[in-house]
Amino acid sequence: MSLSSLFSSFFPVVHADAPEEKEVKEEQPAEEEPQEEPQEEAEEEEEEPEDPLPALQEECAETAKCAPLAKHFQHCEEKVNAGQGFKGEDCVEEFCTLMHCVNGCVAPKLFSKLK
Repeated sequence: MSLSSLFSSFFPVVHADAPEEKEVKEEQPAEEEPQEEPQEEAEEEEEEPEDPLPALQEECAETAKCAPLAKHFQHCEEKVNAGQGFKGEDCVEEFCTLMHCVNGCVAPKLFSKLK
Protein backbone atom coordinates (compact mmCIF):
# COMPACT_ATOMS: atom_id res chain seq x y z
CA MET A 1 0.00 0.00 0.00
CA SER A 2 1.49 3.34 -1.01
CA LEU A 3 1.53 6.42 1.16
CA SER A 4 -0.85 8.32 -1.12
CA SER A 5 -3.39 5.50 -1.07
CA LEU A 6 -3.14 5.40 2.72
CA PHE A 7 -3.94 9.12 2.94
CA SER A 8 -6.72 8.84 0.37
CA SER A 9 -8.37 6.14 2.46
CA PHE A 10 -8.70 8.64 5.36
CA PHE A 11 -9.14 11.91 3.48
CA PRO A 12 -11.22 12.54 0.38
CA VAL A 13 -9.22 13.48 -2.70
CA VAL A 14 -10.41 16.16 -5.09
CA HIS A 15 -8.85 16.56 -8.51
CA ALA A 16 -9.13 19.75 -10.51
CA ASP A 17 -9.05 19.80 -14.29
CA ALA A 18 -6.67 22.40 -15.64
CA PRO A 19 -8.65 23.15 -18.87
CA GLU A 20 -11.71 24.28 -16.88
CA GLU A 21 -9.62 26.76 -14.94
CA LYS A 22 -8.38 28.33 -18.16
CA GLU A 23 -11.91 28.59 -19.56
CA VAL A 24 -13.12 30.35 -16.41
CA LYS A 25 -10.30 32.87 -16.60
CA GLU A 26 -11.00 33.57 -20.27
CA GLU A 27 -14.72 34.10 -19.69
CA GLN A 28 -14.20 36.88 -17.13
CA PRO A 29 -14.36 40.29 -18.80
CA ALA A 30 -11.62 42.80 -18.05
CA GLU A 31 -14.25 45.19 -16.60
CA GLU A 32 -14.60 43.17 -13.39
CA GLU A 33 -11.08 43.89 -12.17
CA PRO A 34 -11.62 47.64 -11.47
CA GLN A 35 -14.81 46.82 -9.54
CA GLU A 36 -12.74 44.94 -6.95
CA GLU A 37 -10.69 48.02 -6.06
CA PRO A 38 -13.51 50.03 -4.38
CA GLN A 39 -14.27 47.06 -2.16
CA GLU A 40 -10.62 46.89 -1.09
CA GLU A 41 -10.61 50.64 -0.37
CA ALA A 42 -13.74 50.29 1.77
CA GLU A 43 -12.07 47.53 3.78
CA GLU A 44 -8.95 49.65 4.27
CA GLU A 45 -10.98 52.61 5.53
CA GLU A 46 -12.43 50.63 8.41
CA GLU A 47 -10.63 51.57 11.59
CA GLU A 48 -9.46 48.83 13.87
CA PRO A 49 -10.40 49.23 17.50
CA GLU A 50 -7.57 50.11 19.85
CA ASP A 51 -6.00 47.17 21.64
CA PRO A 52 -6.38 47.65 25.41
CA LEU A 53 -3.76 44.98 26.23
CA PRO A 54 -0.57 47.14 26.23
CA ALA A 55 -2.10 49.76 28.52
CA LEU A 56 -3.37 47.09 30.91
CA GLN A 57 0.03 45.37 30.92
CA GLU A 58 1.78 48.61 31.88
CA GLU A 59 -0.80 49.30 34.57
CA CYS A 60 -0.43 45.82 36.04
CA ALA A 61 3.38 45.91 35.93
CA GLU A 62 3.23 48.97 38.17
CA THR A 63 0.88 47.43 40.75
CA ALA A 64 2.16 46.50 44.19
CA LYS A 65 1.93 42.82 43.34
CA CYS A 66 4.07 42.91 40.15
CA ALA A 67 6.27 45.98 40.74
CA PRO A 68 9.00 44.07 42.63
CA LEU A 69 9.20 41.54 39.81
CA ALA A 70 9.45 44.35 37.25
CA LYS A 71 12.31 45.93 39.23
CA HIS A 72 14.09 42.58 39.46
CA PHE A 73 13.75 42.06 35.68
CA GLN A 74 14.98 45.60 34.96
CA HIS A 75 17.98 45.10 37.27
CA CYS A 76 18.82 41.83 35.52
CA GLU A 77 18.62 43.50 32.08
CA GLU A 78 20.90 46.33 33.20
CA LYS A 79 23.41 43.87 34.63
CA VAL A 80 23.47 41.66 31.53
CA ASN A 81 23.62 44.60 29.10
CA ALA A 82 26.51 46.11 31.06
CA GLY A 83 28.42 42.83 30.73
CA GLN A 84 28.49 42.19 34.47
CA GLY A 85 26.47 38.97 34.38
CA PHE A 86 27.72 35.43 33.98
CA LYS A 87 28.79 34.27 30.53
CA GLY A 88 25.65 33.39 28.56
CA GLU A 89 23.35 34.76 31.25
CA ASP A 90 19.98 36.07 30.16
CA CYS A 91 16.89 37.28 31.97
CA VAL A 92 14.40 34.77 30.60
CA GLU A 93 13.43 33.41 34.01
CA GLU A 94 12.85 36.91 35.39
CA PHE A 95 10.84 37.88 32.31
CA CYS A 96 8.65 34.77 32.52
CA THR A 97 7.98 35.38 36.21
CA LEU A 98 7.05 39.01 35.52
CA MET A 99 4.77 38.13 32.60
CA HIS A 100 3.05 35.42 34.62
CA CYS A 101 2.20 38.02 37.27
CA VAL A 102 1.16 40.63 34.70
CA ASN A 103 -1.01 38.20 32.72
CA GLY A 104 -2.74 37.07 35.89
CA CYS A 105 -3.57 40.68 36.67
CA VAL A 106 -4.56 41.60 33.10
CA ALA A 107 -6.85 38.66 32.26
CA PRO A 108 -9.96 39.62 34.27
CA LYS A 109 -9.68 43.28 33.24
CA LEU A 110 -9.10 42.52 29.57
CA PHE A 111 -12.07 40.18 29.17
CA SER A 112 -14.38 42.61 30.90
CA LYS A 113 -13.37 45.32 28.38
CA LEU A 114 -13.86 43.02 25.41
CA LYS A 115 -17.52 42.34 26.18
